[in-house]
Amino acid sequence: MARTTLTRDEVLDAAAALVMQHGPAALTMRKLAAELGTAVTSIYWHVGNRESLLDALVERTVEEMGAIRPTGRTPADRILSVARVLRRELRKRPHLIAMVHERGLTERMFLPAQQALVHEVHAAGLRGARAADAVRAVQFQVVGYLLVERNRERSPAQSPAESELWDPAAAPHDPALARALARPADPDRLFLLSVRALVHALLAPGGAADAAGTSGTSGTSGTSGTSDATGTCDTTGTCDTTGAAPPR
Repeated sequence: MARTTLTRDEVLDAAAALVMQHGPAALTMRKLAAELGTAVTSIYWHVGNRESLLDALVERTVEEMGAIRPTGRTPADRILSVARVLRRELRKRPHLIAMVHERGLTERMFLPAQQALVHEVHAAGLRGARAADAVRAVQFQVVGYLLVERNRERSPAQSPAESELWDPAAAPHDPALARALARPADPDRLFLLSVRALVHALLAPGGAADAAGTSGTSGTSGTSGTSDATGTCDTTGTCDTTGAAPPR
């Protein structure tokens, strides 16, 4: 029996669930109607055609990614909290994030997280180019780490495996290190370790940004991607060192 009541939010919830589980190609109006136990005409009445539905999902994803609220006692703690939430939310909805990127809204999607980071680096005393470098460094760390995670998750079984390559006999000078590297990586722990180290360096007096040189002297930068004289980076931090912008 068809449902007698249905809201736009319920339609978007069901559509988002289908996309998150199976990708946008799996989202059809008939399948969505079947999931909701309603008529296809009811779906059209609430959200319009399929393209309008996809646009609405993109817009809602952008809004949801903007709901990042820093927590913690210190600027460093709050920066870490933003990084953790950003990674979690990006991991949760890869297909929807890809749709945002395809529509040219990646910069807008990341803006609230950047603004939260700006507030915290200001609270830590950073200003100007050094503050901008800190914001971008944290964002690039999150997105770059996520790309590595996905690559490892999707890669075929490795032969020889890491556990075989790091037999303690291969590193007699540090067998404890070899045993640690032979164990599976803990991505959550490594993420926190890497972001903490980065934030500590960025916020330290005369921090890592100063040591790397003055920002912007070798090229140009966008709001969430940087480039130098040897290449360009897109909005998620993926770089092409040939000098040509990577495909979107």
